[in-house]
Amino acid sequence: MLNPGPLRLLSPGLFSTRRDPAGLLVLVLPGGTDDSRKPFSPWQGSALRMYPFTWSLRFRYRRTVRVHQVRYRVYGWNGDESSPMLPARATLDEMCRRHPGVPVVAIGHSMGGRVAAQLAADRRVIGVLALAPWWQHADWRHIQPGARVVAVHGDADERTFAKRTRKGIDELSAQGVDAEFVNVPDGGHAMLDHIGLWQRSALEFVGERLAVVHRK
Repeated sequence: MLNPGPLRLLSPGLFSTRRDPAGLLVLVLPGGTDDSRKPFSPWQGSALRMYPFTWSLRFRYRRTVRVHQVRYRVYGWNGDESSPMLPARATLDEMCRRHPGVPVVAIGHSMGGRVAAQLAADRRVIGVLALAPWWQHADWRHIQPGARVVAVHGDADERTFAKRTRKGIDELSAQGVDAEFVNVPDGGHAMLDHIGLWQRSALEFVGERLAVVHRK
């Protein structure tokens, strides 16, 4: 049985060759760290953490949604290099090339939440689900105003901070963006607690966005 998780960026196996029309595209964006040029491994914890999201979305929505977990080139953000953004944008462009006109949702954990926010400057991205996001530099300000934004954050997280995430959501809401903050009581950064809540947040968010697309 093929493992759909650890696939190389833009490899032939990454993108489905099925011709069934998709209603929504989903990018799953793993976390990383501040500074590291260590090659990104599909077996590192931040990647493994996101495979259950990827697999559960594929299982739930089958052919109506195309779900792809991004593999970065290196593990770190690396300051002004913004290292994860190049492979993330390349994947976004390739998905949209293969499925023209189909909107995109970005789901990111930690550093992946930062990547998701910056990708959402692109109007093809109609939704951002940020899981314990690393929004250190007010990254929510990149998100285009037409996107729906949900941020889920544990109040016991000591690596990224729920108060800052809530601040970002409050700012987006004040600007008229459809934005919502979901608190996870005693939730930590790794999403190993309240597993059902974290997983449901992705399934429900994608279902909600898919329903909106179908109503149009």
